Amino acid sequence: MTKEHILLEGKYSCPVEATMDVIGGKWKTLIIHHLLQDMKRFGELKRLIPQITQRMLTSQLRQLEQHGIVHRKVYAEVPPKVEYSLTKFGRTLEPALDVMHSWGNTFIKRENNAH
Repeated sequence: MTKEHILLEGKYSCPVEATMDVIGGKWKTLIIHHLLQDMKRFGELKRLIPQITQRMLTSQLRQLEQHGIVHRKVYAEVPPKVEYSLTKFGRTLEPALDVMHSWGNTFIKRENNAH
């Protein structure tokens, strides 16, 4: 087994599968994208991603927190104030999202030119 293919025994067949397990799906990459700019409160994320339900946003944030991608900071205030930010480990995803952003721009231009 090469260095590039260090796998969690029995869980993943390749590193791309592990990556998709952690950040895959429609919402997690959008959440990470918005948190790359700055920390956000729950309501801000909900406004930035209007199609996501409150329940789904909560679920996705919890999963990202469990994987060490997102940090949740709760302030002892009434009403409670909660802020979400990327961890140092979460910030390592920035180059991957930059590539996705660039590819998306190219795709959009291509589609616009096709019509």
